Amino acid sequence: MELKVLLIEDQESIRKFTKINLDRENFITLEAGSGEEGVDIARKEKPDIVILDIMLPGIDGYEVCRILRKEQPGIGIIMLTAKTQDIDKIEGLEQGADDYMVKPFNPQELILRIRSLIRRLPDNTPPSTIIESKPFVLDLQAHSLTKNGVVVDLTPTEYTLIKHFMENPGKAFSRNELLDIHWGPDYVGDTKIVDVNIRRLRTKIEDDQRPKYLETVWGTGYRWHAEE
Repeated sequence: MELKVLLIEDQESIRKFTKINLDRENFITLEAGSGEEGVDIARKEKPDIVILDIMLPGIDGYEVCRILRKEQPGIGIIMLTAKTQDIDKIEGLEQGADDYMVKPFNPQELILRIRSLIRRLPDNTPPSTIIESKPFVLDLQAHSLTKNGVVVDLTPTEYTLIKHFMENPGKAFSRNELLDIHWGPDYVGDTKIVDVNIRRLRTKIEDDQRPKYLETVWGTGYRWHAEE
């Protein structure tokens, strides 16, 4: 199946160069030069992956990310930024991005990030495959999570994380293990991406600030606590 990649970048030279490399990988590449145009194209074309610059004319990348994540929760989002401060990277992840890259970037590294993210998108899992860990039910066919019968909206990365934990209840995983499993062994970004996604996931599944289901194992990492 051909995958659609929407590139939202206001600098035409970067956009054209990146499109050439995406086309070589046989992606269907869509382009937008502003946040508003990107949102319009995403609504019409329903891309699988969005490559999103933060600094855009009109609405910025953070706002575009919020809009797309709300309207198309299953979409994959990689943010591009010329900024190098951790706060800028974390802000993008907090708004729902799955990954980020700092400009200038190697186009082949971007391709690797896209391939890694594709593995976290909905797949063709056999029907009626259910993982239950009260009060949660994970439907692998529908690619959805419910808590007490209410659907929990998850990003592709959040979905694969909770799927991994629910498949391995009680087992602790380090940040590096989670990074290798979900972002790939070739990932060269900051390990904080794991903590940000865990924190974001907790805000959606926990009842209060003290985690009950997705526990921190001090000195190790995280584990899923399954209720009896």
